[in-house]
Amino acid sequence: MSALPLQGLRVLDLSRLLPGPYATLVLADLGAEVVKVEDPSGGDYLRWMPPMAGEQSGWFHALNRNKRSLALDLRHPDGAAALLRLARRADVVIESFRPGVMDRLGVGWEALSRENPRIVLCSISGYGQDGPYRDRAGHDIDYVAVAGVLAVNGPPERPVPLGVQVADVAGGSWPAVAGILAALLGRATTGRGAWIDVAMAEGALAMLALQQGAADAAGQALRRGSEQLNGGSACYAVYRAKDGGFVALGALEPKFFKAFCQAVGRPELGVEQFDHDGAGPRQEVAAIFATRTRAEWGEFAARHDVCVMPILEGDEPRSDPQFLHRRSFVDVPTPWAGRAMPGIASPVRIRGVEAPQAPAPRLGADSDAVLAEAGFDPAEVAALRAAGLLG
Repeated sequence: MSALPLQGLRVLDLSRLLPGPYATLVLADLGAEVVKVEDPSGGDYLRWMPPMAGEQSGWFHALNRNKRSLALDLRHPDGAAALLRLARRADVVIESFRPGVMDRLGVGWEALSRENPRIVLCSISGYGQDGPYRDRAGHDIDYVAVAGVLAVNGPPERPVPLGVQVADVAGGSWPAVAGILAALLGRATTGRGAWIDVAMAEGALAMLALQQGAADAAGQALRRGSEQLNGGSACYAVYRAKDGGFVALGALEPKFFKAFCQAVGRPELGVEQFDHDGAGPRQEVAAIFATRTRAEWGEFAARHDVCVMPILEGDEPRSDPQFLHRRSFVDVPTPWAGRAMPGIASPVRIRGVEAPQAPAPRLGADSDAVLAEAGFDPAEVAALRAAGLLG
């Protein structure tokens, strides 16, 4: 087995909830040493959000394997000074406070880069480090709302919330990972670090690049439930099967739609793909899907190599043969919880490299060890603890 590609990379993770912790989960699964720097009074809010899995949240376990925890009060000048000292040997700091908070704590970009000119700081915020919205509160649903993503989701009569956190993960976590790795690559040439400014609203906006290009070419604004990729076309839509289950048809290219129509014995429908303002033969296709059960459509797709998949619900993806083969779900041994905690493997796969499976840490479990590795002697650690700055 090859060495993990990010082995030796040191990351201080000041972020909470989902966007930052998922980004550092990917880095940790690839071998980075990630230390969660948490408030001693409670740590990452996600630790205590139900449903609980033992003494901590199932959500927390899912996002924080392969990390260590340092409980350090950054609101106290001595706590901030300790973080700056830790930054001397770190490669990356990632944070998700509102813009300006890091500076007020005394650990912003200027302070960090003075302490370590090679440091990479990644700041994830809702609207970015500047602009009229920079100080506004928000969550995923707000970011996809202002970006126009929410407006194209759901039936024509009203938008509906997306089922997953698109702005947090696709718009926050993944740009953070890409930005961090790009800055580290640049540092290898320049010797200097960089400050990465990730705005989740912009990340959500980027999800519309393809659709916006099509809308601009057509000379009309994007429409909910009427575009090719959001339910407006018969060839790219969700259908109800005979048993009440649902099936997804993704035959967007004409060759795939014609192949589907040929396979179901209705070749004449293939040429009607973009009739009726692009809607195509929706009623006819719906009637075809109503003739077989969801499972039968899965078997049909495998036999005929058409762009059809059953829509798996609830826990069904866990038993899907493709995900089982790829080991897409993991069970992380967690001795202090008395059982293994389930999770989803990072999708970045490097052939021949196996991701580690260390459990999510208890709050402050690694405080002494992390400080000692950074050069703090026992007396200094004791002084921080006596001042109430360590968990």
